[in-house]
Amino acid sequence: MPFIWLGFAVIMIFCEAFTSQLVSIWFVIGAVCAAITTIFTDSIPIQSAVFLVVSLVALIVTRPLVKKFKKSRGVVSTNADRLIGKTGIMLCDINDINSIGQVKVDREIWSVKSGVAPIKKDTKVTVLSIEGVKLIVEPLK
Repeated sequence: MPFIWLGFAVIMIFCEAFTSQLVSIWFVIGAVCAAITTIFTDSIPIQSAVFLVVSLVALIVTRPLVKKFKKSRGVVSTNADRLIGKTGIMLCDINDINSIGQVKVDREIWSVKSGVAPIKKDTKVTVLSIEGVKLIVEPLK
C-alpha cells in the first residue's frame, strides 16, 4: 500500500510541475504522510484520514505564504495613472463621445476620448481614467 500513496505523490508532483501555480503540493505532502502511516497500520480509512488531515493542514499553514508570494508579483504600474485627476488643454475638437482627439497634460500630448460630451479646442479638461493608451476626459467644472 505505501507504493500506491507514493505513486499518487509522484503524480501530484508531475501535476505541480506542469502548472504555474501551487495547486497540488499539499496533496504531495499528504500522500507522503499517508505512505508513512502504512508502516504503522494497514487500515485504509486511517491512511485516508491522515492524507486528508495533513493535506488540509498544509493548505491552511502555507496559504498566507502563497498569498504573499502572489501579491508581490502583482500588477506592474506604468506611472500613467499619475495623470488621473490632472488638468489638460484640448488641442483639437472632439465632436462626439466616440471621436478621438488630443490633449496636452503636463507638457505631454496624449490621445483622448471624451467621457461625457463633445469638447472644443482650447477647453480645459480633467482626466477621468485611462483606457489602453487613451485618456478619458471631461470638461473642467
